[in-house]
Amino acid sequence: MLPATSKLCAAISYRHLRNMTGLRRQAAVAISQELSKLAHRSAGPSAWINQVRRRSSLLSSRLEETPFSEMEMSYIKQGEEALQKSLSILGNLDGWKTETVAGNGDKVLSKVLPDVGKVFRLEVVVDQPLDTVYSELVDNMEQMGDWNPNVKEIKILQKIGKDTVITHEKAAATPGNIVGPRDFVSVRCAKRRGSTCVLAGMSTKYGAMPEQEGFIRAENGPTCMVLRPLAGSPSQTKLTWLLSIDLKGWLPKTIINQVLSQTQVDFANHLRRRLAWTVAAGC
Repeated sequence: MLPATSKLCAAISYRHLRNMTGLRRQAAVAISQELSKLAHRSAGPSAWINQVRRRSSLLSSRLEETPFSEMEMSYIKQGEEALQKSLSILGNLDGWKTETVAGNGDKVLSKVLPDVGKVFRLEVVVDQPLDTVYSELVDNMEQMGDWNPNVKEIKILQKIGKDTVITHEKAAATPGNIVGPRDFVSVRCAKRRGSTCVLAGMSTKYGAMPEQEGFIRAENGPTCMVLRPLAGSPSQTKLTWLLSIDLKGWLPKTIINQVLSQTQVDFANHLRRRLAWTVAAGC
């Protein structure tokens, strides 16, 4: 009877503590201490005492966790939405038209979506394993301006959990200043699903980063990069990049389309050179 009663009391206390707004940490610690005393007074700690102690310890650790704020949860949700929408676009193989095919097989396709506009899809194979590519694009994100001339700077403004970041990106002006300097504020999330990695993002609002003088605040998204080992060759990586950008300003669509498709082709070449340099430097 005693074990059953104690289990019931512990369960009630757990539910109650979970909903309390004050002294939750102290209460959890007190429960743990009392259970320890009871265990020592007994001939030997029984299974039910150990079980309740484990639950109490788990409760204590959960209470110490810092929950996300409402705004942070909003950013996390935006990142998830960008990921799901991007994958949905890439998953629909109908309607894609070829924009350009490079001599090495790099390919850019495009199609127009009613609710998004024109989107571009880069498909390339990189001669490096997935983890190397992932590290460069995610872990070393802020260094992209060092090797990609189309990017002037990327700065992480805030990290939220392990998967989500808020970034500010300054894009360099195109040759001849056909497209002047743009900047973007984006929420990005990185997810691994088995052997596949998805890096997704979209534009967002961030109060600490208002519009910058000398830059037009453009918008992007949904956008994503999908990385997966090349079938039959795990030392190579298949990279698919969905690009969706509204550059704002008064620009003819023909110029926008040419600039964006060329930006994707250039990115693949710059990435290859960067990875080759990184691997050589690490030897």
